[in-house]
Amino acid sequence: MHRRHFLTGSLAATTTAVGGRAWSAPATDQRLLVIFLRGGYDAINVVIPTSSDFYYESRPTIAIARPDPANPNAALPLDADWSLHPALKDSIYPLWVKKQIAFVPFAGTDDMTRSHFETQDTIELGQPVGGPRNYRSGFMGRLAQELSGGRPIAFTAQPPLAFQGPLSVPNIAITSVGKPGVDDRQAKLIQEMYRDHDLRAAVAEGFSARDKAYAALAGEMAAANRNAVSPSGFELAARRVARLMKTDYNLAFLDVGGWDTHVNQGGVTGVLADRIGQLGRGLAALAEDLGPEAWSKTTVVVISEFGRTFKENGDRGTDHGHGSVYWVLGGAVKGGRFAGEQVAFAPKSLNESRDLPVLTDNRAMISSIIQRVYGMRPDQIEKIYPGGPGPMGSLSLV
Repeated sequence: MHRRHFLTGSLAATTTAVGGRAWSAPATDQRLLVIFLRGGYDAINVVIPTSSDFYYESRPTIAIARPDPANPNAALPLDADWSLHPALKDSIYPLWVKKQIAFVPFAGTDDMTRSHFETQDTIELGQPVGGPRNYRSGFMGRLAQELSGGRPIAFTAQPPLAFQGPLSVPNIAITSVGKPGVDDRQAKLIQEMYRDHDLRAAVAEGFSARDKAYAALAGEMAAANRNAVSPSGFELAARRVARLMKTDYNLAFLDVGGWDTHVNQGGVTGVLADRIGQLGRGLAALAEDLGPEAWSKTTVVVISEFGRTFKENGDRGTDHGHGSVYWVLGGAVKGGRFAGEQVAFAPKSLNESRDLPVLTDNRAMISSIIQRVYGMRPDQIEKIYPGGPGPMGSLSLV
């Protein structure tokens, strides 16, 4: 076995170094966390167009009731047109009241395949649709390269496509943290193999980052075993993320699966309600564990590859769609509002007569955020999203 292959097999699924960079204090204290809801979540049963009769005509069994103070199962009003799923009453709704979350409806990509894998790749690569794809270059990998003082990490079992690039980014399976797969003796052997190699510093830093992340979570995991916090699920993962981002990392990626709801999706209760409730509790826990100071310097972006069909299907679920609703939250977010272009819900306004159109490109939205969060120049934005639409100044999310 060649030592390069051994290094890749041993470390890629745990954590590797940001190759060749010194792990000094970040030049920026701003944090960005991208959360990817894999499976295409049904956005309009979570952030609900309750002023639309067409919504209720299209979803006779899964629609969420219009706001009604006397009905605990009714949607929570956000403005004259939009409401929030009641499962988010104690988690996301308070952030709306504090104006720490904004929603961007009709958001997505220009990828029309409705394929999970194709559209996820489109977003993570951040490259123009229709052209050649470089699977070794993701948009967050390019951002990490441009970011001075960047401390990136992926809270995933495997390195995500979004972080592909010239820098090796640490990754750790945050939902099931175990002891490192390579013990101290093996780590020393690997480092000795690279003693005279130009990757020597990167290898040493990789093991250091892995051990630091595991040590930071060890105490929390022991507490969880004594029922101090929920023993599983997204809330526990979010608290772990907060612990690491509060002190060590300022650019991160996390994905959450299980959003493909073709059958028996449910309405006010059911599969989607359970999952969205868990997501909301996790995001609230993230803000709580970061604390007011760190939360004021944190921006969280929640995206999905696409939305779902506007009309429910014959199995009381929804199928692959197009436009979605993205979330942007954080202590400094200009929240309590909806951002981006909108259109009235009607048969003629649907994309291909079946789903939400995309009026806000995901690249434009994220470009606008990173431009403000990290002070990126236009030429840097072009490197992160080559051939992209550029930032949308009208969004002003942070």
